[in-house]
Amino acid sequence: VQLQASGGGLVQAGGSPRLSCAVSGRAVSGYTMGWFRQAPGKEREFVAAMSWSGGNTFYTDSVKGRLTISRDNAKNTVYLQMNVLKPEDTAVYSCAASGRRTAIRWDEYDYWGQGTLVTVSS
Repeated sequence: VQLQASGGGLVQAGGSPRLSCAVSGRAVSGYTMGWFRQAPGKEREFVAAMSWSGGNTFYTDSVKGRLTISRDNAKNTVYLQMNVLKPEDTAVYSCAASGRRTAIRWDEYDYWGQGTLVTVSS
């Protein structure tokens, strides 16, 4: 399974970019998919996840109501819609796939893509 994240860049505070994670090798519908981020000098942090059924989503408290994870099975792609971005959202965002029914810890994920940097300017 290979994951390719894209969509990062420089965004003004309040902006609404959308990150994409293209999955190849297996159907995305067979995995729990997650997004993690790592800010400079900080540890990797869970951001959002969607269970393999697509029926459940999970978010860290700091992004609830602002970021939304979704999945397009036909395109084998997972998205992270980011709204009302804040400077503290600046980080490298990475997507990951897990064979578990749900997963919110980084060590529960089996496959990782390279990160995409999102920089939010104030």
